[in-house]
Amino acid sequence: MSDGRILVIIPTYDEAENLPRVVPRVLEQSDAIDVLIVDDASPDGTGKLADAMAAENPRVHVLHREGKQGLGGAYLAGFRYGLERGYDILFEMDADFSHPPEALPTLIALLDDADVVIGSRYVDGRVTVVNWPMTRLLVSYFGSIYARVITGMPVRDGTGGFNGWRRGVLEKVDLDRVQSNGYAFQIELKYRAWRAGFKLVESPILFTERDTGESKMSKRIVREAVWRVWWLRIQDLFGRL
Repeated sequence: MSDGRILVIIPTYDEAENLPRVVPRVLEQSDAIDVLIVDDASPDGTGKLADAMAAENPRVHVLHREGKQGLGGAYLAGFRYGLERGYDILFEMDADFSHPPEALPTLIALLDDADVVIGSRYVDGRVTVVNWPMTRLLVSYFGSIYARVITGMPVRDGTGGFNGWRRGVLEKVDLDRVQSNGYAFQIELKYRAWRAGFKLVESPILFTERDTGESKMSKRIVREAVWRVWWLRIQDLFGRL
């Protein structure tokens, strides 16, 4: 599986400063990796920059969406793009270097014996986060505990966004039924995969706060995660997941 075709999906909204730096770092991790940039009509010209990068490198691809439509929808569009084009492994990854590109080879190798790999900030009782404000760290850390307690899912970093999926997982979970965005999207997709019987593994990464651009985190995203885990659990109990 680690020898298959790999697509790293990078959603963007106003990431013109980061994109030219992160894409080459991702591509140099393996000749099997392609990058898909999913841009939500960034006002700062990220989409045009992505097109220019794609014109120069056949391993870079671009999807344009009309307006800011949310992280979950961007990844769903990227998953469908990758599945339609025969990729074997599909990764979610941020554009802002919070997810270290150098971790990709390790995460990819773990998919030889697992169906989903999670680049985890909280595995083995450790918190591997650098330069985050304490309030945001607490929201993320206890949010993952909250999701684990409510859903029963044996994952330490349920809200983490640096994840790799075998194509068979994404084909099985029925992407059309996924309804969440933000933190909740990450929880929901992992939960659906786990309940479908797939093997999820976590591997520690060093998560670093972005050094350029602005965070896309909002109170609305946090509120969605709070109630969505209950929705998932209840839907599952009644066989409607």
